[in-house]
Amino acid sequence: MPFIELSRDDQQTLLSLARESIRVRLLFDRDLTIDETVFSPALRQLAASFVTLKIRGKLRGCIGALEARQPLVIDVVHHAAAAAMDDPRFPPLTLDEEAEIAIDISVLSAPTPLTFSSEQQLLEQLTVGEDGLIIEAGPHRATFLPSVWSSLPDKQQFLSQLKLKAGIPQDISPEKLKAWRYQAISFDE
Repeated sequence: MPFIELSRDDQQTLLSLARESIRVRLLFDRDLTIDETVFSPALRQLAASFVTLKIRGKLRGCIGALEARQPLVIDVVHHAAAAAMDDPRFPPLTLDEEAEIAIDISVLSAPTPLTFSSEQQLLEQLTVGEDGLIIEAGPHRATFLPSVWSSLPDKQQFLSQLKLKAGIPQDISPEKLKAWRYQAISFDE
């Protein structure tokens, strides 16, 4: 599934901007403003991203988008500040914590809908370590990035934990469940 290609310089630019975005929000309680036209063509492409923050290997915030709606460089700047300050699972990041965070950025391919009539058929379509998964049932929706496979390498457990995250019953009938897969390129500091 081809999608955006980023040079090492592009990746470093995004990581630097993510950190700067977090600092600006922490210090001045405002969003970092940038002019996307000064960045490389790759960074100006419409793309969806997730920014994940960790402290000593533990999740400290993760915010992103599943669909491309704005230039990648703007998407990353926005999600970095949101991961630090607006993730409802965590209190806002403090200035002391900012020095300790590790930033990971994932740039997503467009999601592809999956067709299945059983949970087993759904699982057979997933490639461990490569595919991110979005599931939806009624108003409930959640995703796991491909990087989650490192802590949940079993397909059944991966899906079970994703249902839990989404608030979807474990025994939901397959016809009530929608699913999409995607890939991501990830890079960190």
